[in-house]
Amino acid sequence: MRVVIQRVSQASVTIGGAVKGAIGTGLLVLVGVDPADTESDLQWLSGKIVRLRIFNDDRGLMNLSVLDVGGGILVVSQFTLMASTKKGHRPSYSGAAGPDRAIPLYEAFVRQVAADLGKPVATGEFGAHMEVALVNDGPVTLLLDSRRRD
Repeated sequence: MRVVIQRVSQASVTIGGAVKGAIGTGLLVLVGVDPADTESDLQWLSGKIVRLRIFNDDRGLMNLSVLDVGGGILVVSQFTLMASTKKGHRPSYSGAAGPDRAIPLYEAFVRQVAADLGKPVATGEFGAHMEVALVNDGPVTLLLDSRRRD
């Protein structure tokens, strides 16, 4: 799994003109699923995400996690994170898991993040055309890949 994590002061996802999910201070997490991903991948990523110390403490140092600040998490599926641009100028998405594999893993990931966070998380809708709005705080943006774990 690959995720892009953005520290936000607010974020929302709109589908067909209606807001599906929204948060204030917290993390926007864009998720791409690889066909070889397992429960272990989503558990590792979830634990890492909720414990990342990327929020400022009272001295202005990034020492606090989303758990520490009581923030929210908005999780949005994004198969384009699995794109390959090795050949030509048109990305290939053959590295992304198909819906039959990706949907159960995405849903399990959302459940795991909610469990690790200790409260429900906001989401988009898998496979829908979504409009994601955010105010990136910092900006702070990180890329995590469960295959690399670095």
